Amino acid sequence: MKTWIRFGNIHIQRRDLKADNISVLRKLFLILFIFLFLPLFLPAQDVLRGEVRIELEPTFGFYVDEEYPLDTEAAYRRALQEAALFFSAQIYGWSFHYDVGERARGIEEIFDLNPLGEIRWGDPRLYVTHAYFQNWELQTTAYRFASFLSAWMDYRPTDVQRRRLEMWQKGNIRPAQAVGYSDLGGSTENPTWLSIKKNALEDSARAAVRAMLQGSEKNRPKEVTGFISLESFPSFYMSSGRQAAHARFRVEITEIIPFSAY
Repeated sequence: MKTWIRFGNIHIQRRDLKADNISVLRKLFLILFIFLFLPLFLPAQDVLRGEVRIELEPTFGFYVDEEYPLDTEAAYRRALQEAALFFSAQIYGWSFHYDVGERARGIEEIFDLNPLGEIRWGDPRLYVTHAYFQNWELQTTAYRFASFLSAWMDYRPTDVQRRRLEMWQKGNIRPAQAVGYSDLGGSTENPTWLSIKKNALEDSARAAVRAMLQGSEKNRPKEVTGFISLESFPSFYMSSGRQAAHARFRVEITEIIPFSAY
């Protein structure tokens, strides 16, 4: 509201203090609305999250890592390396070719995985959000006391990576889960801590595809091809002297070849 005061031939504009207060309150309300409610209407940036557990002093069977016991820096480095493997499996996944095999016919079971992408070491989008050290007292034949670094890892995918994640939720994607195993000697002459876990994870992918086929196919197929990705971070534990991995997957079958085709 504006009023005018006349002093002779001079007109002076006087502002109404009440109107000014209302205007200020409106501006404050608008600013508050922008900060509190506008983010609700904007697309949120997806963040992938998972927990890894790094053994600091394991003595599993005949395998003892030359770096043990790990210091803090080495433990955090391993946490980043392991998380990069799992986030890669979540975003990109693998293509696979599976010769189901059959003992009665002397056909060997072969499961080939080919990674479709990789998050490289040092990616700035991968980081530790929370970590702590813990000690467990275990009643096993391998050891009775173990120390771990438990770390929560985050990864902020790019727009291209987010579109790949969306693809794993469309089409004929089916869920599957299983437990896989790896000998502590690994599949190479000089196994590493990461290759042993990777072998167990890949074997769990094989077991998950096999279990899914057993539940959906009346007759055992000869060959199967498709794509598979990790749904969430796997869990690892020791079982009968072997590294075990329990994992959940998303699977897309693109071709099934029956034995009758041969």
